[in-house]
Amino acid sequence: MARITVGIDLPASPERVWEIVEPIERHVDWMADAVAIRFEGAQTRGVGTKFLCDTKVGPITLTDKMEITEWVPQRAMGVRHVGVVTGTGTFTLSPLDGGRATRFEWSEDLRFPWWLGGRLGEIIGGKLVMGAIWRRNLKQLKKIVETAN
Repeated sequence: MARITVGIDLPASPERVWEIVEPIERHVDWMADAVAIRFEGAQTRGVGTKFLCDTKVGPITLTDKMEITEWVPQRAMGVRHVGVVTGTGTFTLSPLDGGRATRFEWSEDLRFPWWLGGRLGEIIGGKLVMGAIWRRNLKQLKKIVETAN
């Protein structure tokens, strides 16, 4: 299993950052690898929300099935991957500078199927490739946060 963790300091309160990341369907605005998000059912927020995320990384396209497992407004959003790639992930928001800024950390533990390289794919595709993509995603999130302020 690959552990991937990236983070960034954002120039807004955790409440403001949450307003931007809370709408799951808007993650495509700042995640380059997320092409489309489709909910499974009427629930779109909170623990138990299930959705499909069409994901594209280079020539690889897949649909990631996910379920929200943790939902603490302004603090954390957790997910379980139950599709082709399995594992868990969490967005954690921590106040900085007396609450005027936020440390946003994205951590995932992912297991890749054999046809995506298995353990080797987790190391190369997960830690190296996905880590680089997610760092770019966080830079895009920062641009959105800065524009929204």
